[in-house]
Amino acid sequence: MLFYKRVNLRRLPFREKRTPNLEVEMTVKKIVLFLLIGNLLGGSALFAQEKKIDSQYELQQLIQLALKNNPGLHSRTLLVESARARIPQAGALPDPLLSFSFMNLPINSFSFDQEPMTGKQVALMQKIPFPGKLGLKQSIAEASFGVEKFRQKEYENQLVGAIKKTYFGLFAVDQLLRVTDKNLQLLQEFIRIAETRYSVGKGLQQDILKAQVEHSKLLDQQITLRQRRRSLQAKLNTLLNRSIQTTVPEISSIHLDSLSLKPRELEKIAFESRPFLQVLQTRIRKSRRAFRLAQKDFLPDFSLGVAYTQRNRLANGMPGIDYVSAVFSVSLPVYFTKKQSQKVSEMRSRTAEAEESYQNSLNTIRFQIEDAWARFQKNKQQVELLNTGILPQASQSLDAALAGYQVGKIDFLTLLNNQRTLFMYESEYYQALAAYEKSLVDLEVIVGKSLLDEQSER
Repeated sequence: MLFYKRVNLRRLPFREKRTPNLEVEMTVKKIVLFLLIGNLLGGSALFAQEKKIDSQYELQQLIQLALKNNPGLHSRTLLVESARARIPQAGALPDPLLSFSFMNLPINSFSFDQEPMTGKQVALMQKIPFPGKLGLKQSIAEASFGVEKFRQKEYENQLVGAIKKTYFGLFAVDQLLRVTDKNLQLLQEFIRIAETRYSVGKGLQQDILKAQVEHSKLLDQQITLRQRRRSLQAKLNTLLNRSIQTTVPEISSIHLDSLSLKPRELEKIAFESRPFLQVLQTRIRKSRRAFRLAQKDFLPDFSLGVAYTQRNRLANGMPGIDYVSAVFSVSLPVYFTKKQSQKVSEMRSRTAEAEESYQNSLNTIRFQIEDAWARFQKNKQQVELLNTGILPQASQSLDAALAGYQVGKIDFLTLLNNQRTLFMYESEYYQALAAYEKSLVDLEVIVGKSLLDEQSER
C-alpha cells in the first residue's frame, strides 16, 4: 500500500481577512492553492504506483535489447563456440606422418643402379596414445566447454542485474528531480511573500535571506541530480551498446514487487541455479579428469608404420626387387620422476584447489544471501514506515503550519521548515523505493535467476 497524501480543506481558510496589504493576502492564498494542488498531484502520483503501469521505457524491453546488443555478452558467446570446437579436436588421433627417403645411396657416384641395397622409400607413421587417453582428453575439452557456457550465463545474469539497478537508479533520480523542481517553485513563492511582507513592515529580512539560502541549496542539489542522471543514462546506453548521448525518457513509475521466499529457500535456489557455482562444479570435474589423465601418462604410447622401398635394376644386370617394411615403437617414460610424477602432483593440487574454491564460494553465497535479505527487509520496512507513518505526519504538520501562518500564529521560518521536512521525506521515500527494488535485484543476481518467476512457479 502506497501513500496517498490528504489535505485538510477545513484548515485552509480562503475567506477575506483584514491585512495591511492586499497583495500579501493574495500571495498567501496563491501559495496555499499551490500547495493544495501540489500535494494532491503528488499523492496521486504515489497512489498510481499501486497499479502495474507500463512505463515509457519498459524494463523488459531494455533487458532484451541488452541481451541482443551487448558486446561483452557476444564475446562470451564466441568463447563458448570456440570451446565447443575444441571437443572433437581433443578426441582425434595425432596426424599421421608421411615421409619420403633415399636409402643407401653411394656417395662416390650417387647412382641408384650401383648397389643392391640402394632404393627410394615412402613411409607412413601413425602415433597411437594408450587406450583411454583420448577419451579423457575429449572429456576434459567437454568440461572446458561447460565452464565457458556457464560463464556466459553468469555474465548474462550480471548484465541483467546491472540493467535493472541502473533503471531503478534512474527512477529515483527522476523522482528526486521532480520533487526538487516542485520545491524550487514553492520557495520562489515563499521569497515573494517574504519580500512583500518585509516591504510593508510585517516581515523580517532574515525570512527573505533564509528562503534565498534554501533556494540556492536546492539549485545546487538539482545540478548534482542532473549530473547523476547523465551518468546513469550513459551507463545504461553503454550496457545497451548504443550512443552515449541517446536520451532515456523520464521513468515516472515502477511496479513494486513482493518476495515471500525465505533465506533457506534462496540458498537452495542458488545452489541449484547460480551459473557461477556451476562453473566451479565443472572445474572440479575437469580437474579430476585431468588427474586421471596424468596417471595414465605413466603408460606408454605406441607408433605404427609401414614403408615401401623401390629398387632399380643394377648396372650389372641384376634385377632390383622392391620390398616393404613395418615398424612398431613404444615410448618409454624413463623420466617419470621429473615429468609424470610431477604432473600427477600438480593435478592433485589443482583438484583440491577447485574443491576448496567451491566450498568457499558456497559460504560466500550464504553470507551474501543473508546480507542482501537483511537489506531487503530493511528497505521494505523503511518504505512502509515512510508510506504509512512519516509522510502522513509530515503532511499533517504542513497542513497545520499553513493554517497557522494564514492567521498569524506561525512564523515564516516554521512554515518553511515544515515544507522542507515534507520534501526531504518525499525524497527519502523515492530513494527507499529504488533501494527496495535494487536489493531484490541483488538477491536475484546472487541466486542466478528471476525470483519472481521462481515464486510464481511455487
